[in-house]
Amino acid sequence: MHFTYLIINFDVTANLRLRSHLEEYPQFVATGRCLDAQEGINAILKQEPNIIFINLDKNTQAHFEMVTELHQYLPELPIVIGVSKTQEWAYKAIKNDFFDYWLLPYTELEIRKSILKLKRHIQKNNEPQKLCLKSYRDYHYVNTDDILYLKADNNSTDVFMIDGSKINAYKSLKKFEQQLPNNFVRVHQSYMLNTKHVARINYGKAVCSLKGQNLQLPFSKTYKENVDGLKTRLSKNSISSLI
Repeated sequence: MHFTYLIINFDVTANLRLRSHLEEYPQFVATGRCLDAQEGINAILKQEPNIIFINLDKNTQAHFEMVTELHQYLPELPIVIGVSKTQEWAYKAIKNDFFDYWLLPYTELEIRKSILKLKRHIQKNNEPQKLCLKSYRDYHYVNTDDILYLKADNNSTDVFMIDGSKINAYKSLKKFEQQLPNNFVRVHQSYMLNTKHVARINYGKAVCSLKGQNLQLPFSKTYKENVDGLKTRLSKNSISSLI
């Protein structure tokens, strides 16, 4: 698994030093560097990195406002790590849900400890989640990774599993949309997909195909923005053959 990161830092020397330290960890892939918050928010929305490193020693308030603004556009924020020569902004960083706060100059030991903690955090959050599907007095407990897609059926929902089974649950698709992890995307009034199983998006036919499944699920104009976001997310982790 690879974790992409973006550095927002006006200090070129500190930026190069950080990238040099991170090169020891091949799972961490740089997506670029920005000089300030204005460049940063554009790059974050475009590239959707997993991790953001922000130097808080210049234009500090603008960077905190940028993190707050991201809540308006992203269903889940990237992991944010603040960097500074002093501890002045540490408390505010914690209050703004920063994952960590690094003091300059960097030391190899401190970075190593933080990276190991960061890897554990990301891997734990990527573990399959359990979902309880209730129908009458029947309770099914499934891993969310084993769900292919969900289909609305009036006020209930049919949940289609990777093993070919179907489970009917007495809960609306909208409720599932609110509760399932962010790898589930609503693409139609009647359908929500597990993005981990999407193999193809055909805009011409307005359908999505799933891996190993002989079916095509429609997406509608109402949810096209979700489909565009899905395409961006999948393309980010793919090698493109486009010239």
